[in-house]
Amino acid sequence: MAKRMKEKAAFLAANKDRRPRAVAKYVRISSSKVNQVLGLIRGKDYNDAMAILYGTPKGSSEVIMKVLASAGANAENNLNMSKSDLYVAEAYANQGVTMKRWWPRSHGSADTILKRTCHITIILDERKKEQVTSKKVEVATTKVDEPKVDQKAKTKVEAKATAKTKAEPKKATAKTKSATAKTTKTVKPVAEKKTTIKTTATKKVATKSIKGGEK
Repeated sequence: MAKRMKEKAAFLAANKDRRPRAVAKYVRISSSKVNQVLGLIRGKDYNDAMAILYGTPKGSSEVIMKVLASAGANAENNLNMSKSDLYVAEAYANQGVTMKRWWPRSHGSADTILKRTCHITIILDERKKEQVTSKKVEVATTKVDEPKVDQKAKTKVEAKATAKTKAEPKKATAKTKSATAKTTKTVKPVAEKKTTIKTTATKKVATKSIKGGEK
């Protein structure tokens, strides 16, 4: 009998799960509420899981964050693992002890209050190099599909662009011609007015001199 017990103990010690883990017992939250948050981080990388827990507005997220940090510290200090290579292999919450309290009601009766507890366990593991390399290759090989463009729309846009380029020099020449015409128009009438004023003035002077000579 004793030999059989020793063999069992040796077998269990040889096949013991040596993955880093952390356990929080008798947490005053129900297991159903905790499992809702644990489902978000299950299978995620260590750093991604911490970021997800930091952003989830749940009462159990703070407790789970502490358990996850404890598991990461155990892996780093006891097993010489790096946190960047770890991921959440297993995460679950088992039901613990339920504490019963009484609430007085009418006619001398009472209702029961069930204050539930749970045990949270998080197990981490290192990702294999093959999985990491395959993920990198998938990211490198995936290409973003370019948006499809109709050829008719392309031709219309190109025709508009060529029409604009052809119309621009014509507009510039038209502008220069109009500017020169305006300058010539403005200069000529001024000169004519000055000459007419001078001729009328000389005519008046001549008439006055002739009238004075007659007298």
